[in-house]
Amino acid sequence: QNNIPVLSPALTDGSLGDMIFFHSYKRPGLVLDIVEDLRLINTQAIFARKTGMIILGGGLVKHHIANANLMRNGADFSVYVNTAQEFDGSDSGARP
Repeated sequence: QNNIPVLSPALTDGSLGDMIFFHSYKRPGLVLDIVEDLRLINTQAIFARKTGMIILGGGLVKHHIANANLMRNGADFSVYVNTAQEFDGSDSGARP
């Protein structure tokens, strides 16, 4: 109704991806186009007048948002809240 896109570039990460896989056999027909989601989020970032990031936690979703903003030389604003540490080399602890 309001033409608001719902993006799911990380939807298949972890156990949710496993559940989608199992569901595809029980009820075929669900289509997730992760590449199109990436194209949309990157294109929106590239052509935006200004962008901002509010990141709660870390990992894959953080990287999709940060990478989209890299396409335009970074975000104009950001807030990053995370309890993970950098010293152990975790993906979640890496700075955006």
